[in-house]
Amino acid sequence: MSTSALILHLTSAVLLLFLLSSAVATDHIVGANKGWNPGINYTLWANNHTFYVGDLISFRYQKTQYNVFQVNKTGYDNCTIEGATGNWSSGKDFILLDKAKRYYFICGTGGCFNGMKVSVLVHPLPPPPRSSMAAEHSSRDSAAARGGGGRGVVGFVLSFVLSVWLGSGWI
Repeated sequence: MSTSALILHLTSAVLLLFLLSSAVATDHIVGANKGWNPGINYTLWANNHTFYVGDLISFRYQKTQYNVFQVNKTGYDNCTIEGATGNWSSGKDFILLDKAKRYYFICGTGGCFNGMKVSVLVHPLPPPPRSSMAAEHSSRDSAAARGGGGRGVVGFVLSFVLSVWLGSGWI
Protein backbone atom coordinates (compact mmCIF):
# COMPACT_ATOMS: atom_id res chain seq x y z
CA MET A 1 0.00 0.00 0.00
CA SER A 2 1.32 3.44 -0.84
CA THR A 3 2.11 5.97 1.86
CA SER A 4 -0.56 8.38 0.60
CA ALA A 5 -3.24 5.68 0.74
CA LEU A 6 -2.16 4.76 4.27
CA ILE A 7 -2.35 8.41 5.35
CA LEU A 8 -5.79 8.70 3.77
CA HIS A 9 -7.08 5.63 5.65
CA LEU A 10 -5.60 6.73 8.96
CA THR A 11 -7.02 10.23 8.51
CA SER A 12 -10.44 8.69 7.82
CA ALA A 13 -10.16 6.61 10.99
CA VAL A 14 -9.21 9.63 13.09
CA LEU A 15 -12.11 11.62 11.63
CA LEU A 16 -14.51 8.76 12.35
CA LEU A 17 -13.28 8.55 15.94
CA PHE A 18 -13.62 12.31 16.36
CA LEU A 19 -17.19 12.22 15.11
CA LEU A 20 -18.06 9.33 17.42
CA SER A 21 -16.57 11.00 20.47
CA SER A 22 -17.90 14.53 19.85
CA ALA A 23 -20.91 15.82 21.72
CA VAL A 24 -23.90 16.39 19.50
CA ALA A 25 -25.33 19.90 19.43
CA THR A 26 -29.07 20.50 19.21
CA ASP A 27 -30.62 22.63 16.48
CA HIS A 28 -33.57 24.47 18.01
CA ILE A 29 -35.93 25.50 15.20
CA VAL A 30 -37.73 28.63 16.38
CA GLY A 31 -41.48 28.06 16.32
CA ALA A 32 -40.99 24.41 15.28
CA ASN A 33 -43.30 23.68 12.33
CA LYS A 34 -44.84 27.18 12.50
CA GLY A 35 -41.51 28.88 11.86
CA TRP A 36 -40.68 32.55 12.36
CA ASN A 37 -44.01 34.29 11.76
CA PRO A 38 -46.27 36.89 13.45
CA GLY A 39 -48.77 35.92 16.12
CA ILE A 40 -46.81 33.02 17.68
CA ASN A 41 -45.92 32.89 21.38
CA TYR A 42 -42.15 32.48 21.16
CA THR A 43 -41.77 32.93 24.92
CA LEU A 44 -43.76 29.75 25.43
CA TRP A 45 -41.70 28.02 22.72
CA ALA A 46 -38.39 29.09 24.34
CA ASN A 47 -39.57 28.04 27.82
CA ASN A 48 -40.07 24.50 26.50
CA HIS A 49 -36.43 24.22 25.38
CA THR A 50 -33.12 24.01 27.21
CA PHE A 51 -30.26 25.69 25.37
CA TYR A 52 -26.60 24.82 25.90
CA VAL A 53 -23.38 26.36 24.66
CA GLY A 54 -22.67 24.91 21.21
CA ASP A 55 -26.34 24.49 20.28
CA LEU A 56 -27.84 26.19 17.24
CA ILE A 57 -30.96 28.27 17.03
CA SER A 58 -32.45 28.38 13.56
CA PHE A 59 -35.06 30.61 12.03
CA ARG A 60 -37.23 29.56 9.05
CA TYR A 61 -39.25 32.26 7.29
CA GLN A 62 -40.14 34.00 4.01
CA LYS A 63 -36.93 35.89 3.25
CA THR A 64 -38.78 38.55 1.26
CA GLN A 65 -40.96 39.41 4.29
CA TYR A 66 -38.94 38.90 7.47
CA ASN A 67 -35.43 38.80 8.91
CA VAL A 68 -33.64 38.20 12.22
CA PHE A 69 -31.61 40.64 14.29
CA GLN A 70 -29.67 39.83 17.43
CA VAL A 71 -30.16 42.75 19.80
CA ASN A 72 -29.66 43.66 23.46
CA LYS A 73 -32.44 43.67 26.06
CA THR A 74 -33.41 47.26 25.26
CA GLY A 75 -33.73 46.46 21.55
CA TYR A 76 -35.79 43.40 22.46
CA ASP A 77 -38.10 45.30 24.82
CA ASN A 78 -38.58 48.24 22.40
CA CYS A 79 -38.43 46.32 19.08
CA THR A 80 -35.50 48.41 17.80
CA ILE A 81 -32.48 47.22 15.83
CA GLU A 82 -30.20 50.08 16.87
CA GLY A 83 -26.94 48.59 18.11
CA ALA A 84 -27.79 45.11 16.77
CA THR A 85 -24.91 42.64 17.07
CA GLY A 86 -26.03 40.39 14.22
CA ASN A 87 -28.51 40.20 11.38
CA TRP A 88 -29.66 37.44 9.05
CA SER A 89 -32.00 37.39 6.08
CA SER A 90 -31.59 34.09 4.21
CA GLY A 91 -34.93 32.62 5.29
CA LYS A 92 -33.12 29.63 6.77
CA ASP A 93 -30.66 31.01 9.32
CA PHE A 94 -28.54 28.91 11.67
CA ILE A 95 -27.02 30.82 14.59
CA LEU A 96 -24.43 29.29 16.89
CA LEU A 97 -25.07 29.89 20.58
CA ASP A 98 -21.40 30.02 21.57
CA LYS A 99 -21.59 31.63 25.04
CA ALA A 100 -23.52 30.99 28.23
CA LYS A 101 -25.72 34.10 28.38
CA ARG A 102 -29.15 35.41 27.44
CA TYR A 103 -29.64 36.03 23.71
CA TYR A 104 -32.31 38.34 22.25
CA PHE A 105 -33.62 38.04 18.69
CA ILE A 106 -36.24 40.16 16.90
CA CYS A 107 -37.66 40.62 13.42
CA GLY A 108 -36.48 43.97 12.08
CA THR A 109 -39.18 44.46 9.43
CA GLY A 110 -41.90 45.35 11.95
CA GLY A 111 -42.81 41.78 12.87
CA CYS A 112 -41.41 42.33 16.36
CA PHE A 113 -44.48 44.42 17.18
CA ASN A 114 -46.61 41.37 16.26
CA GLY A 115 -44.72 38.98 18.54
CA MET A 116 -41.75 38.08 16.33
CA LYS A 117 -39.18 38.20 19.10
CA VAL A 118 -37.58 35.51 21.20
CA SER A 119 -35.20 35.49 24.14
CA VAL A 120 -33.25 32.37 25.07
CA LEU A 121 -31.03 31.63 28.05
CA VAL A 122 -27.99 29.53 27.11
CA HIS A 123 -26.49 27.37 29.84
CA PRO A 124 -22.92 26.07 30.10
CA LEU A 125 -22.54 22.43 29.12
CA PRO A 126 -23.47 20.24 32.06
CA PRO A 127 -20.79 17.99 33.51
CA PRO A 128 -21.21 14.26 32.92
CA PRO A 129 -23.40 12.57 35.53
CA ARG A 130 -21.47 11.63 38.66
CA SER A 131 -22.49 7.98 38.51
CA SER A 132 -21.34 7.56 34.92
CA MET A 133 -18.00 9.21 35.73
CA ALA A 134 -17.50 6.82 38.64
CA ALA A 135 -18.53 3.86 36.50
CA GLU A 136 -16.20 5.01 33.73
CA HIS A 137 -13.27 5.29 36.14
CA SER A 138 -14.13 1.91 37.64
CA SER A 139 -14.41 0.20 34.27
CA ARG A 140 -11.29 1.99 33.03
CA ASP A 141 -9.35 0.78 36.10
CA SER A 142 -10.55 -2.79 35.73
CA ALA A 143 -9.94 -2.75 31.97
CA ALA A 144 -6.44 -1.39 32.55
CA ALA A 145 -5.82 -4.21 35.01
CA ARG A 146 -6.85 -6.66 32.26
CA GLY A 147 -4.71 -4.79 29.75
CA GLY A 148 -7.70 -3.42 27.83
CA GLY A 149 -7.03 0.26 28.45
CA GLY A 150 -10.76 1.05 28.91
CA ARG A 151 -11.23 2.60 25.48
CA GLY A 152 -14.96 1.94 25.26
CA VAL A 153 -16.80 2.45 21.96
CA VAL A 154 -14.06 4.59 20.44
CA GLY A 155 -11.44 1.97 21.24
CA PHE A 156 -13.65 -0.77 19.83
CA VAL A 157 -14.18 1.15 16.59
CA LEU A 158 -10.46 1.90 16.28
CA SER A 159 -9.60 -1.75 16.95
CA PHE A 160 -12.17 -2.88 14.40
CA VAL A 161 -10.98 -0.44 11.72
CA LEU A 162 -7.34 -1.37 12.25
CA SER A 163 -8.08 -5.08 12.23
CA VAL A 164 -10.01 -4.71 8.96
CA TRP A 165 -7.14 -2.76 7.40
CA LEU A 166 -4.53 -5.16 8.68
CA GLY A 167 -6.56 -8.24 7.84
CA SER A 168 -7.45 -7.12 4.33
CA GLY A 169 -3.91 -6.44 3.18
CA TRP A 170 -4.41 -2.66 2.98
CA ILE A 171 -1.27 -2.17 5.03
